[in-house]
This record gives sequence, C-alpha cells and structure tokens, in this order.
Amino acid sequence: MTLKSSRRGGVPPFIVMDVLREANARAARGESVLHLEVGQPSTPAPRGVIAAARRALTEDRLGYTEAFGLPALRERIARHYRESYGGGPPASRIVACTGSSSGFVLAFLAAFDPGDRVALAVPGYPAYRNVLSALGIEPVLLEVGPETHFQPSPEVLDRAQVRLDGLIVASPANPTGAMIGREGLGRLAQYCRARGIRLISDEIYHGIAYGAAAETAFAFDPEAIVVNSFSKYFSMTGWRLGWMVVPESLLRAVECLTQNLYISPPTLSQLAALAVFDCRGELDANVARYAENRRLLLAELPKAGFDKLAPADGAFYLYADVGAMTNDSAEFCRRMLAETGVAATPGADFDPVRGHRFVRFSFAGATADMAEAARRLIAWRR
Repeated sequence: MTLKSSRRGGVPPFIVMDVLREANARAARGESVLHLEVGQPSTPAPRGVIAAARRALTEDRLGYTEAFGLPALRERIARHYRESYGGGPPASRIVACTGSSSGFVLAFLAAFDPGDRVALAVPGYPAYRNVLSALGIEPVLLEVGPETHFQPSPEVLDRAQVRLDGLIVASPANPTGAMIGREGLGRLAQYCRARGIRLISDEIYHGIAYGAAAETAFAFDPEAIVVNSFSKYFSMTGWRLGWMVVPESLLRAVECLTQNLYISPPTLSQLAALAVFDCRGELDANVARYAENRRLLLAELPKAGFDKLAPADGAFYLYADVGAMTNDSAEFCRRMLAETGVAATPGADFDPVRGHRFVRFSFAGATADMAEAARRLIAWRR
C-alpha cells in the first residue's frame, strides 16, 4: 500500500540552489566558475563578530535563550532603529528568529488563516509565494515592471480586484533591487490600513542602497510586521539569525509559535551578533564594493546585449530582460555557465509568468570577478 504524502511539500524548487549545485560541480572538476547566481555576501562575518563567537564558545554555556532571543540583543536592535531611522519599536516588540526565513513563517502563521489571500509583487522572492502556498494561504501575484518601478502601488492593488488579507513588500527588492520611496511606502501603508490589509515588510537588504536610504514600514504603520536579517548588510548569512518587529496584538501568538517550532534562535549567533553593530567600517566597505561592482556591470553588461535592466536602487542584483536573446532563460543560463563559466539565475525563480525572459546577476562578489564576468559575456555575445 502506498503511504500518503502531503500536498504541502509540492512547492516549486528554489532554482538558484540548483544553479549553485551545478556551478559547484563544475568548480570541483577544476573549471573556472564565476558566481553571479547566489544572493549572499562573498565576505565572512566581520572580525568583531568572529572574535565574539570565539569568546562565547569558551565562556558561555550556549544553552537555550528565551524564545524571543537574548534581551541584550533585542535592546541592541531597538537602539539600531533609533540610530538608523531616528526612532523605532521598543525592545519588547522585537523578536530574534532563526534567519528571516523563520520570520516569514511565523508572520504568515500568526497573521493569516488557510484560504486567506496575500498579495506580492512579481518578479519577487520566490519563497514568499511558496511558503504561503505550503501553509494553505493563497498568493495573489501582482505583475510589476518598469512602469511601476518594479514595486506595487495602490493602483496596482486595485487592479487585483480581489479581497486581500495581506500584502508583502520588499524594499530593496530581490531580484530587481528596486526601492519604494518614503511617499510610496506611506501611500501603501495608508491604503492597507484603510482596507484591513496586514502589511508585511521585508527589510533584509536595508543598509545596501546607492542613493536615498531605505525606509522602514514601522514608521508608517505600527501594525505592520517587519522582517529583517543579519545575512545581507551584516554579512552573517550562514549564522541563520534574523529579527522581526511584531505588533502588540500578535506578540503572544508569535511567542507560542516560536516556542513550539524553533524553541529559540541559535545562541552562538545571537552572542556574536551583539558585536556586529560596532563593525560599521567593515560593513560599509562591503557596500562600497557593491557600489563599484554595480557601476562596472551597468557600464559593461549592455556591451554584451544586457541593456534592459531593472533599477538596482539597492541590494546587490541586476535583473536583465533577455527576451531579445532567448525565450527560455533556464536553458540560456545553463548554456552561459557551460560556455563562459558565468553562473546566473534564470528569472523563473522570481516570476512564474514572465521569468522565462529574465536573468538575475548577483554582484555581491569580488570586483575582479565582476570585471572578468563582464569580459567573458561580452566575448560570448560577439
């Protein structure tokens, strides 16, 4: 007799991880591979973080913390809001979590029921819609493009013509790097509050911007759920630590959920992260390198035919329309990796409707790698 399996596990794969596996296999065979596929800093955690981790390994018991995390870390994150945004939530509303990924799971479980509808922009981070689907929540895909700066707006939401229970926004966004300005975020927050739509703001790329700084949704709606991470700006990807800003009305629900699902965030990572806020020099040097990589690729990729690019206001991605070159971006990326050694992510990860004609390049690596990737792609396309 065949045993039952759950339909919840039938979500699409995260294609970028498949690309990474193939790129790593080629590198293991001795082939030259340039990694422009994975969205993570190429730098390790700052030196102060590593030193703090070493101290914790020898001096701390490293047992469970409270479900919401170390009080000292939550207080330090609250101070980070005051320093970076001129104000913010009290420490009591900050929840440390096991990466932003667990933050989204907790947010979705606490705020929505099966059958609820949550809107999100496409192209966008695929795990939003896949986790929502696994939880029985209906993702409502909002197609955005250059005409809306690759971000949702009240007008885009009106066109959905369905009752919505939630909206996920990301600024800067993955894969486009597009940001929502202060006025735009204020309009979205006001629209959502007037219609009883729960706003969830993905702010994991805050700190990585090439013009105006990113705005936090907390400044516009105290009932918004904010999810952030130590992975991107803070360069602690594999430490699996993030945080949430949770409304008072959902705090107990989130606490009960995290107690049962995760018990507590990683203690070693929390103790180490206390030091990261004093490592701004290293972190801002990373952002300066991203800015140089962005400048280089914006100048060079059009020479290879990649001349239709999303704004890249922040984060470390360029999202390229390759419709003039291919109607199958997955095959295009496989061929590009095989023939040039440049790994990039097909757009189907980020947009199940139009992604076949888009490719994402990550410029989080070394500047020399970006220059070499551009040189290879220009030669390939000639």
